[in-house]
Amino acid sequence: MLVYLDNAAATPVDSEVWAAMLPYFSDKFYNPSATYLPARQVGHDLGQARQKAAELLGAKANEITFVAGGTEGNNLAIRGVLELFPNSSVTVTSIEHDSVLAPAQQYNCSVTFVTKQGRVDLDDLKAKITDKTVLVSSMYANNEIGTIQPIKQIAALVATIRKQRRAQGSTLPLYLHIDACQAGNYLDLHVNRLGVDLMTLNGGKLYGPKQSGVLYIRRGVHIAPQILGGGQERGLRSGTENVAAAIGFAAALEKSQKLRSAESKRLSQVQKIFFDLCRQKIPGATVNGSMTSRLPNNLHLSFVGQDNERLLLELEKRGFLAAAGSACSASSDLPSHVLRAIGLTDAEARTSVRFTMGRSTQEKDIVALGMALQQILR
Repeated sequence: MLVYLDNAAATPVDSEVWAAMLPYFSDKFYNPSATYLPARQVGHDLGQARQKAAELLGAKANEITFVAGGTEGNNLAIRGVLELFPNSSVTVTSIEHDSVLAPAQQYNCSVTFVTKQGRVDLDDLKAKITDKTVLVSSMYANNEIGTIQPIKQIAALVATIRKQRRAQGSTLPLYLHIDACQAGNYLDLHVNRLGVDLMTLNGGKLYGPKQSGVLYIRRGVHIAPQILGGGQERGLRSGTENVAAAIGFAAALEKSQKLRSAESKRLSQVQKIFFDLCRQKIPGATVNGSMTSRLPNNLHLSFVGQDNERLLLELEKRGFLAAAGSACSASSDLPSHVLRAIGLTDAEARTSVRFTMGRSTQEKDIVALGMALQQILR
């Protein structure tokens, strides 16, 4: 029997989500832009999904753009803003996902340091925001080490600098974008409480379909479209809408937020059991990331003197599926830039393994994982 511990990479589609999507592959297959009645009904259903997603985020329906996953959402946010302000700059943190780092580095980009726990250095962020900065982009929670960023403090800093600019007569806006792809199952996503201008979510991390997601764009924030054509999604993302994916995303987001509190509490307890077990039974195991500001499903450790590829192979032989880091960077031989950013050497990074729990994870699975690690490391 397999124990799946790579939920940061992908989650299975929830049965209720699949049931909500299913009609849109067959009976309700119509193009929502067509004018006849069955198509108009599908268009209405798409609008209802948009409204549901908006309500869950504390937003308005016209602030929700459906996208094909987190990578597209992040690219649309960064490229969309920077292309409207070609002489401006963007500031990102050093532990961002490649779908933020890669587009940001196509422009005038500065990188903010993080602490050894993976939390953004607010003083350094303040210093990196210049008179030409138009966008600050930060992860809400890191996909590798699970560290949660102080988004409200970042938002307050951005708001203060924005106010100062206005007082000085500057017309250049300053927007805050957050990549919340790993946050949806466990953290508050209310955009006004967070104080964000743009936010990316990925359905494939929420027990929804892969290649689904949204980019929240606060009213008054203007961005340049990246896909041109028929003008769907308010002109920001042309192409026939993937109605099944949108329906699935909205259903997945609703269930994830409904279960958020209970799952966070449950997995936090399992997380503590595993960390205690490692401390007591596995000498040389070191937890990476913050112990206090951390996603409850994230178990990221380095094992002194071990090779993470060998560890993963041995674990798989015993039925445990885990990862060395981000699945999106798995084809690269380079050590994780996230682990480098928190101060690990390349050699230390190659001893690290990420276990990410989910709804199917039980306490007995994690106890069994601990026993397997003891056997392998012995």
